[in-house]
Amino acid sequence: MPAPAVIPVVLPAAMAGAMSDAMDAAREGVFRQAVAEAAGRDRDLAEFYRDIGYRAVWTGEGALHRARRSALLRALDDAALHGLPAARYDRAALLARMADIRSTRELGEVEVALSRAYLAYARDVQSGVLEPGRVVDDIKRSVPRREAGDLLAELMQGDPRVVLRALPPQTNEYRRLMKARLRLERLIAEGGWGAGVRAGKLEPGDTGAAVVALRDRLVAQGYLARSATAQYDGRIQAAVQAFQADHGLETDGVAGASTLAALNVSPEARLQSVIVAMERERWLSPVRGGRQILVNLTDFSARIIDDDRVTFETRAVVGKNAGGRRSPEFSDQMDHMIVNPTWHVPRSITVGEYLPQMQANRGAAGHLRLYDSRGREVPRSAVNFNAYSARSFPFALKQPPSTSNALGLVKFMFPNKYNIYLHDTPQKQLFAREKRDFSHGCIRLAQPFEFAYALLGVQESDPEGRFHAALDSGRETRIELERPVPVHLIYRTAITRAGGHMQYRDDVYGRDATIWQALQQAGVSLHALQG
Repeated sequence: MPAPAVIPVVLPAAMAGAMSDAMDAAREGVFRQAVAEAAGRDRDLAEFYRDIGYRAVWTGEGALHRARRSALLRALDDAALHGLPAARYDRAALLARMADIRSTRELGEVEVALSRAYLAYARDVQSGVLEPGRVVDDIKRSVPRREAGDLLAELMQGDPRVVLRALPPQTNEYRRLMKARLRLERLIAEGGWGAGVRAGKLEPGDTGAAVVALRDRLVAQGYLARSATAQYDGRIQAAVQAFQADHGLETDGVAGASTLAALNVSPEARLQSVIVAMERERWLSPVRGGRQILVNLTDFSARIIDDDRVTFETRAVVGKNAGGRRSPEFSDQMDHMIVNPTWHVPRSITVGEYLPQMQANRGAAGHLRLYDSRGREVPRSAVNFNAYSARSFPFALKQPPSTSNALGLVKFMFPNKYNIYLHDTPQKQLFAREKRDFSHGCIRLAQPFEFAYALLGVQESDPEGRFHAALDSGRETRIELERPVPVHLIYRTAITRAGGHMQYRDDVYGRDATIWQALQQAGVSLHALQG
């Protein structure tokens, strides 16, 4: 009996489509479940994916998804260029997982892995690798780290390349630091600046091998044109002075101990300073256009900046490098100045310095007056200073306005909980020093009157007249700034100047060394940058 004919089964188009849709729905359900489970360990990430219905951000098949993947992988490839810990984002592992997806579940897991890498990179390059206050207690900056939903929503709504390029700080300072980093890496790859200068002191007229080494070091660092001279001549002297100016040293043209120490710093050490400066730049407010005041503690200087241009600059004295006296780092708004100020002696100075003096001698520190809790002046003869401890001492000390007042004749206020401000001082001789850390934490200015004129110049037709009218009254007078000015107390051992050489300063409080160590522990390394 012949076998029955095989009749091919042909499904109606509608039924075939329904089965295909069912399979797609099943795969989509598996994908969503995998995404939900993989994102569940992170509340913010899980909330984001829940809000978008667990749809793909990275792993879809369309051109936009491909563009997002490409932009992210390119950014991760360049992470070390920003001084970031590239291993934290593990681009190679991501690529390997993307190339070996064997199931819908694995696709969902890779989707979340890409989001995690993006969020880690975005937060690090935008807000910094480290939490500054946890590394150095005197860095009083709270750096906001954006929520996962905000970062991912921004990516989904824009051109991914544009979004990723906009994550790092968009300041000119950061751009110049990036260029400096590239130059230093190239220099290191080519062998650096050559041999150091072995000498105790070199000055004009000297000759010999040490002068040749000095000459070659200045040539290598871009301060001197190539030369065959073995004599410390006028060209070398001018180059030394330019180098000194760029390193905060006295510009006497003599290569003494501090100048030679700066000249002999290795390019690797300078690169560390630049990388730390880039991290510090990520900690500052992203919007810093217009007018601002920068106090660089390592540079012992205060500057008024208008649209990235220095319009006023003066020497400064900062907090002494000793326990409890180092100036903190923070940002605030300067909103007024006080002419002919009273010095309200801080409690820590009152009981730590003056109370012991008055216990030994009732008349000690006679320039200060004693006040009770109601603000009434108290004669010293009425007080038994030895009856009090630092904790129980109930009086306040004040110094009335005068030319000998510890605050000088003007102070500049940006009210803050650290009781830090900028002010004049009668101790003018300290500004002649190369290293100027002498205060209890506040910032003393060498040219406070000129600083006041510069601040008032944007709101007064006669800023000098306005200031001196208050000064000549002899009374304590408050002058408001019509527009508060952002103040940034910063700490930079690597400083850029538009169109000029990089400038470097000593790590006066040792903070940058601590930050570099923390960056290394987080995975940043010079080897990764040069590799």
